[in-house]
Amino acid sequence: MADVEAAHDGALPVSLEGPVPETPTAAVPPVSAGGEMTLVGHLAELRDRLVKVIIAVALGSAVGFWFWENIRNVLLDPLPTGIVQVLGPGDAFVIALRISIVTGIILAMPVILWQIWAFVAPGLTASEQRTVRPWIPLALVFFALGVGLAYMILPFAVTFLLSFTDDRLVANLAAGPYFDFVTTMFLAFGLVLEFPIILYGLSRVGIVTSERLAASRRIALLAIAVFAAGITPGGDLVSPIALGGTMYLLYEGTIFFIRRSGR
Repeated sequence: MADVEAAHDGALPVSLEGPVPETPTAAVPPVSAGGEMTLVGHLAELRDRLVKVIIAVALGSAVGFWFWENIRNVLLDPLPTGIVQVLGPGDAFVIALRISIVTGIILAMPVILWQIWAFVAPGLTASEQRTVRPWIPLALVFFALGVGLAYMILPFAVTFLLSFTDDRLVANLAAGPYFDFVTTMFLAFGLVLEFPIILYGLSRVGIVTSERLAASRRIALLAIAVFAAGITPGGDLVSPIALGGTMYLLYEGTIFFIRRSGR
């Protein structure tokens, strides 16, 4: 009778057999109350962008593996004999993979730089984004400049290093160490020449200024010389001089652009 009276009063009948099941709620996005992305959200975004980078490198490596023999021949041209020897049955395959992966990283660099920018940009203000955005294609130019510089000085570095060999100290080069030397030089030169982007970014957040960089020229020159000597893999004199000279020119150019931006 109570249920009938409740129905007549417009109320819903209450079941006496058990509790009413709760209505499922929608999933809450990983965003804080202030509208900012939480740590879980940042990690999820970082994961997604790393996946895109890995896919881009894999596609570039596939292209590199297709042309790896041509790339290998170009890298062997600076040698007097143009040949190297393998010491193990799997060395040739490992070298092919190394050449392919390094080629993939170089080809995927536009995607890598864009994914880095897309991950960092939401944390910047609108004015900071407008200021930093033009430097993203410049980062690609600097990387290409480093790779091109490594390719240009490779013959001179190889000639210098092999000048210490003779008929008693014969240069029967092993393929593994030689391609380790070449690919490391290419990646090192390309990545190191990204440092103007870092200096400019630090200037935008007030950590460095053009006056401070200009006053630190002597220290910067010494640091560049030591760094260039340590990062070049061959131990020759040509590579660190070329790398260090280019880094110092870019250092002076960065001071000029930071000063022009009013920092």
